Amino acid sequence: MRHSSLFLGLVFGLLVGLTSTDRIAYAKSERPYPGTHVTATPFSFSELRGRLEAAIQANGMFIVTPASASAGAKRRGITIPGNLVLGVYRNDFAVRMLKASVASGIEAPLRFYVTENADGTATLTYRKPSAVFGVYGSADLDRMAAELDAIWAKIVTQTVTK
Repeated sequence: MRHSSLFLGLVFGLLVGLTSTDRIAYAKSERPYPGTHVTATPFSFSELRGRLEAAIQANGMFIVTPASASAGAKRRGITIPGNLVLGVYRNDFAVRMLKASVASGIEAPLRFYVTENADGTATLTYRKPSAVFGVYGSADLDRMAAELDAIWAKIVTQTVTK
């Protein structure tokens, strides 16, 4: 009995160690999630932000959660490169999402991330909605995500095209 407990403890410890190592390697990736798109632009941070906000509105979506580490730091007298996350969604999609899968509600709002580069330009990062919702294995979510993919493509094109 004592040997089997020791063996199980060793196996458990090995499994925890292996999964922890995988998570560490995964977290070091610049694109840790599938479906992540990163687009460098010639625009400044403030210009890219304005272009993105306009494109979101032009495509019938809403900014429901803005968050900016750089704005918060500035209020504290600290300067860091521009950094902004915009949570974007629309209620009709939220209702459909929750009807298909209550668990998927943690994914909303979907996000766009604007970051300022050292050379004064800015980068746009986002995950395709189909990548975000695809893990739930729901045909209804997949259909909805495909609609959102098309909207996201329009938003991105309008944002990054001169």
